[in-house]
Amino acid sequence: MPKDSSIKHVLIIGSGPIVIGQACEFDYSGSQAARSLREEGITVTLINSNPATIMTDPVTADHVYLLPLEKKSIIKILKDHPDIDAVLPTMGGQTALNLAIDCENAGIWKKFNTKMIGVDIDAIDTAENREKFKALMEQIGVGVCKGATATSFLQGKEIAQEIGFPLIIRASYTLGGAGGAFVEKAEDFEKHLSAGLQASPVHEVLIEQSILGWKEYELEVMRDNIGNMIVICSIENFDPMGVHTGDSITVAPAMTLPDTVYQRMRNYAITMMNSIGNFAGGCNVQFSVSPDNETIIGIEINPRVSRSSALASKATGYPIAKVAAKLAIGYNLDELPNSITGTTSAYFEPSIDYVIVKVPRWNFDKFKGSDRRLGLSMKAVGEVMGIGRNFQEALQKACQSLEIKRNGLGADGKELKDQDKILYSLANPSWNRLFHVYDAFKLGISFRTIHDLTKIDKWFLRQIEELIHLEDEIEKYDIDTIPFEIMDMAKKRGYADRQLAHLLGCLESEVFQKRYEEMGIKRVYKLVDTCAAEFEAQTPYYYSTFGEENESVTTDRKKVVVLGSGPNRVGQGIEFDYSCVHGVLAAKECGYETIMINCNPETVSTDFDIADKLYFEPVFWEHIYEIILHEKPEGVIVQLGGQTALKLAEKLDKYGIKIIGTSFEALDLAEDRGRFSTLLKENDVPYPEFGTVHNTDEALELCKTIGFPLLVRPSYVLGGQGMKIVINEKELEEHVVNVLRDIPNNEILLDHFLEGAIEAEADAICDGENVYIIGIMQHIEPAGIHSGDSYAVLPPYNLGDLVIRQIETYTEKIALALKTVGLINIQFAIKNDKVYIIEANPRASRTVPFICKAYQEPYVNYAVKVMLGEKKVTDFEFKPVKKGYAIKEPVFSFHKFPNVNKELGPEMKSTGEAIYFIEDLMDDYFLKIYSERNLYLSR
Repeated sequence: MPKDSSIKHVLIIGSGPIVIGQACEFDYSGSQAARSLREEGITVTLINSNPATIMTDPVTADHVYLLPLEKKSIIKILKDHPDIDAVLPTMGGQTALNLAIDCENAGIWKKFNTKMIGVDIDAIDTAENREKFKALMEQIGVGVCKGATATSFLQGKEIAQEIGFPLIIRASYTLGGAGGAFVEKAEDFEKHLSAGLQASPVHEVLIEQSILGWKEYELEVMRDNIGNMIVICSIENFDPMGVHTGDSITVAPAMTLPDTVYQRMRNYAITMMNSIGNFAGGCNVQFSVSPDNETIIGIEINPRVSRSSALASKATGYPIAKVAAKLAIGYNLDELPNSITGTTSAYFEPSIDYVIVKVPRWNFDKFKGSDRRLGLSMKAVGEVMGIGRNFQEALQKACQSLEIKRNGLGADGKELKDQDKILYSLANPSWNRLFHVYDAFKLGISFRTIHDLTKIDKWFLRQIEELIHLEDEIEKYDIDTIPFEIMDMAKKRGYADRQLAHLLGCLESEVFQKRYEEMGIKRVYKLVDTCAAEFEAQTPYYYSTFGEENESVTTDRKKVVVLGSGPNRVGQGIEFDYSCVHGVLAAKECGYETIMINCNPETVSTDFDIADKLYFEPVFWEHIYEIILHEKPEGVIVQLGGQTALKLAEKLDKYGIKIIGTSFEALDLAEDRGRFSTLLKENDVPYPEFGTVHNTDEALELCKTIGFPLLVRPSYVLGGQGMKIVINEKELEEHVVNVLRDIPNNEILLDHFLEGAIEAEADAICDGENVYIIGIMQHIEPAGIHSGDSYAVLPPYNLGDLVIRQIETYTEKIALALKTVGLINIQFAIKNDKVYIIEANPRASRTVPFICKAYQEPYVNYAVKVMLGEKKVTDFEFKPVKKGYAIKEPVFSFHKFPNVNKELGPEMKSTGEAIYFIEDLMDDYFLKIYSERNLYLSR
């Protein structure tokens, strides 16, 4: 059936601010869906309250509404655009679905003659109502856990008594497994039951027998209107049942699934999809398999685009959201082309000749006192994906992508050697259990013990054990004697030169020289093509490996590399991906061939049709350097990818690779707190009294001169990592010891803390000669709360002309003194009408997307053209749309860590942000947040 020609205008609902359990994978899906519908000539209107994403940019949709995701916003849009025919609510996660169902129940869609597409409400209800789902599975012959639904405390206790312990509690209609728990003992049951009933919006929980330790699998499936179905890929969880799938290491395709079991699982998935309703689009089906007798149990079905859809899209190259949007407007799978090959059909199951490993990224260090054990409620803030020709290579590449100060899985001198701690970690999974499995083998703990404690499949454990044996072999040699075969094998198994240098007792550069120059062991690049190289791919989407044929053909065009921002984490989120995407688009407009390097599967920057070439690789020196040697670009853009990209500037500079825009010297000067303060002094710019120290003795001596309270902050960090306000010598000594333990040899700055000061910040574009301030924001909270955790108002709401003039003057002075070429963000503290500089960052900041959205101007595009030397600041005609005020609202995920106090200080804790527009300062919303400005201030 061809597309429904009656659909001319579609509303897409986004997923709102990023929280743990619902991150930027839905912005990726929504962006792809919008582009897919516009290809069909359909007008797209989009609602989302998140200013940090590319999804809410004019490049994505015809009309963008940055409004709260609530019914009155939907009504406003439908009144503004009475020609909206349909709403697509499946691209914005649980948030979008819940809003669409609320509107359905309130009769809003019917009133405005708007139909829901791409979704079957009955199917969603069946999938999310645990009792209905269980009853349906029993009816169609799919195994389910023994259990029942409770809507009251008493009912729950009766069910538990009948099932017996251990058991599982799952809350209905929640996000990221919220309210779920494994209960081993009867005495723990009541508190978990109470928490589950409260977490569920309908106050309903499913209580089931425990299948802790069973194997867990997912199938990502597409279905069209006439019932055609294809399996996009199988995904296997490295972690067995008991860890939320968003917190699990996952592998595609499934590695330990016998074909007979896979075929049964596949048949079940098709039966399940057909039985829950007649919907078209992507669907995620989760199963559990007994490791003893291969019994299959259906866990859940999500008849919408899910977190796994983004991973499956990047893993296979099959654009699930793009195809799902086309199916929603009536197309069938056999009517659509495969976007990667251009010659085959979308009704063609992807075939992959490589292995994908996804490893989640956590931020427990930001939530002091949190329970670090992983369970049914998701706690990860981001993820990375590694692609390799074998599991070991993909696993090492994923570990190199994490940015947790490891060089891969082990072989870096950071092994845990405490046997009791290792055994506890194996039995109680947390963020580092993968590394402790390696440590256990290294220490000589038996294979049987490791398997009994973790229940991780023996095949995966053998893969890690093999790496230990290989390392034992490598350590028999030094850099001069290592044979070609051993070096080749190590590289094919994903070992970084840094890891090999550790094992061989030499420098990383010596390993590179030996294997690259002398042995000729060089990376080759393979295409992600959906068809295991059976057909020619049209889209240049590559990963590296070691072998014979290189499929990445270079051109003679002038090229630029954009370094991505790696995994999402607190302090560095999707706003940097926004800047990277705009960097790519601007460089394309200037005639450059654009090359994107990133390892985050959730983002738009790693979509195969954004850059001219995508290298899905760790943002890790060795990988980047070999791509640069292969591609020979004019230079590299580092100021768009947050701290991830900036950290590589020194290496690039050292190797003579051109940094596009602001020089490494200026970037380093701004990061080096001491040198930067000296520059301020020379330019007659006020700053809080300060000094730099390297140990506790120096700190205790300096505090006598500066006086308390003191702001203690390490150099070269993002998101306020390690920053703290101290009020006496005891606190000062404790904190300096902690910082030097976490960041050895770091220079520490002691600032006199301006208590009660107002905080503000400015973003600007500079070409080395001219400065244009794109926005000045005033924080509602007082100084002492990290800027990323503060409500920020654009333009300022009560700074006088004298203060504004100082901010403008100092912004220009600093931008020029640092010889900035591109973007710069400067933060200020204001006390008694005097403006002091807190810090300057000559790069894209967290607030740039917010200003772009509020003033409706593409500032990143302008800045990149300045960085490339194509334009001067004076060449642009700036026309910001200034009406009322825009407020940047921080969004937190404290609900995931119930034991953690919601207190704010110099270290950032928010996971996302929303934008809120007000016409004047008497707005109730503003008055409320202004009255609460001191509520959570802590040290």
